[in-house]
Amino acid sequence: MATKRDQRSGGNRRRQPARKQQQQNDGVIPELAKAVREVEHAVERRQLTSGQRARFQAVALLAREERARVRADETLTDAQRDNFLKRLEGVATILASTAAREPSLFSLLQDDADISEATKRIKRDMETAGGLEPAPEAEPTFSAEQPAERRVVPRSVVSAQLANPFMPPDFSKAAPRTQGKLVGWELIGPLLNAFEHPVPGAPACMALPDPLETRTPRGFELMPHQGQLLASVAAGHRTFLLADEPGLGKTAQALLGAEVARAYPLLAVVPNVVKTNWAREAQRWTPNRSVTVIHGDGATVDGFADIVVVNYEVLDRHVGWLGDHGFRGMVVDEAHYIKNKKSQRSQHVAEISERIRRRVSRPLLMALTGTPLINDIEDFRAIWEFLGWIDERKPGNELMAALEDTGYTPADHAFYPLARQSVIDLGIVRRRKVDVAADIPARRIADLPVELEGPAGRSIAEAERQLAKRLVGRYRAAIEHRRNGADVEGIDLTLVHRVAEREVAESSDEKTGDNVFTMVRKIGQAKAELAADYAAQLARSAGKVVFFAKHLDVMDTAAEVFDKRDLRYTQIRGDQSRTARQEAIDGFVNDPDVSVIICSLTAAGVGINLQVSSNVVLSELSWTNAEQTQAIDRVHRIGQTEPVTAWRIIAAQTIDANIAELIDSKAGLAARALDGAGEEAGDSADVRVETLAAILTKALEAELAEQAAQAEPSGPAADIELV
Repeated sequence: MATKRDQRSGGNRRRQPARKQQQQNDGVIPELAKAVREVEHAVERRQLTSGQRARFQAVALLAREERARVRADETLTDAQRDNFLKRLEGVATILASTAAREPSLFSLLQDDADISEATKRIKRDMETAGGLEPAPEAEPTFSAEQPAERRVVPRSVVSAQLANPFMPPDFSKAAPRTQGKLVGWELIGPLLNAFEHPVPGAPACMALPDPLETRTPRGFELMPHQGQLLASVAAGHRTFLLADEPGLGKTAQALLGAEVARAYPLLAVVPNVVKTNWAREAQRWTPNRSVTVIHGDGATVDGFADIVVVNYEVLDRHVGWLGDHGFRGMVVDEAHYIKNKKSQRSQHVAEISERIRRRVSRPLLMALTGTPLINDIEDFRAIWEFLGWIDERKPGNELMAALEDTGYTPADHAFYPLARQSVIDLGIVRRRKVDVAADIPARRIADLPVELEGPAGRSIAEAERQLAKRLVGRYRAAIEHRRNGADVEGIDLTLVHRVAEREVAESSDEKTGDNVFTMVRKIGQAKAELAADYAAQLARSAGKVVFFAKHLDVMDTAAEVFDKRDLRYTQIRGDQSRTARQEAIDGFVNDPDVSVIICSLTAAGVGINLQVSSNVVLSELSWTNAEQTQAIDRVHRIGQTEPVTAWRIIAAQTIDANIAELIDSKAGLAARALDGAGEEAGDSADVRVETLAAILTKALEAELAEQAAQAEPSGPAADIELV
């Protein structure tokens, strides 16, 4: 009968019958004890190498398997089983105490820890020495997450590659290899330790030059802290871990950095929720550069574009051609997404980066994140590898040269602060809002467009078409029944507004049919998860976040997202008692572990102080600027010490965008950009009428254009008429 251990390895693992674990010095347990003692002594001497880390992980894996085997072995007596388990418990105790002395080892004990080839080799050697037959190495296969047949090469990309088949590599100014007293030392662990236990007051940002005075093609002004990073790029720096807090313009810095470095074509790997915003920001900051966004299999991608934007979720389909496309720059947004080196997304990002660096010695590589650390210091590894600062086992050439220049080794205490500074000087840039408060407005609204995909997106698009069709029908009926018989060329804008007013009057609530009320509510429901996901990212990177919604179902969806993200939150809802409401506020304000407060736009829009946060997420749009301003003022009030950013989530290519534009036009764009002040947006019914009037006008313009196209002669018929 196969044991559990045999079943896990497909029956290929078996104990060699000649070996019987009957004596204390037989079997695999003595091998485990010997190996773990070696690691323990290395930690005590502060001489932990990458080989010892691999040995530590191999012991942990094998001890776990051996415990399962012993418990399942029915040939053992109870006394024998207890003896073996007691000895294994001793090994586990040494593992735990060793990791307590060297915290970086804890990550190797996790179930999802990356298992290196060195670990696998050491584990096989210990199995053989202990009388076990190692399981045969599995052949590499594609997981269900990334089947081989899903890999695609869009037609436009093939055309671009054929048009420019050579794309010569650039190996100028490659960092020289350096050998010195650090040869043979394990350095990755000490580097991580230097960040985990920094000297108090040690800088977290590289030295930056004076701001570069850059004029964007559309005249947008850069903030001084943004100009500093561009000046560094202009001076020749090419790798950055840009860890500015949200709201400080990391996207603009990355796009303009590529312009300064001429790092085109540029690849941007981003979360799905900000994919549309990246395309918009590229058009805003670098309008002379073409930008394309990869959707799905890339049928609409422009292979000749200067900037290619792809989201993590579809990266598996395109990793093949992206690595060979000749990119000279790569940006990874929300880079903490790649912290798990075993994940497909992390492996794909690392592969593309390595292939770019293989062709171009100094490409522009930027990792953007307000959250450089999620769980522990080990999260730095994947980001550093993407940037080329380290590889799997050792520092890269540039970092190695800097470490050699310190004149110390990890055996010297002076090594650690200097090693930390050496990594920071490679390109860690971290500024907080409070550090650059003088550069940015005291209050500003940042729009974040999102794409509504899947069934919900298709349903909303169809509902908008039906709404436009109904409005057009009413307009045509009104034209036909005019008493005076007057005919108006083009579109009668007065009649358009009357039709819109009638629609609003008949759609007095959200519960009847597909009207403007239900349309906006459906959009709010569809973007609820995206808005909550973005709020969760903000909470991880910038601290406490105030999340506003109009409807209870949107609030419920947000709560589910925060539960999945293990974020603690409180809520202010309209059905709460005064006591429950105050407890929710106090919990958010006073408890450092509460990251988010979910607020009803109507119940929490006035009368509360939440200035402990400086970030607001508006998941649903208001009908008036006053309602929106009241929500932001819960945070932007006396006692606030940081600039406030309100992130307004807008469903792109829907009436959501029309509503946002109308609110802005009534509030006064210039005043809103400066300090949030402006004209009143007027009655909410006006905005609804204007929204419907815009929908109807657009539909009528499309009809007129189609009629003109059908009436215009073409081809031979046109030639005959001319003759």
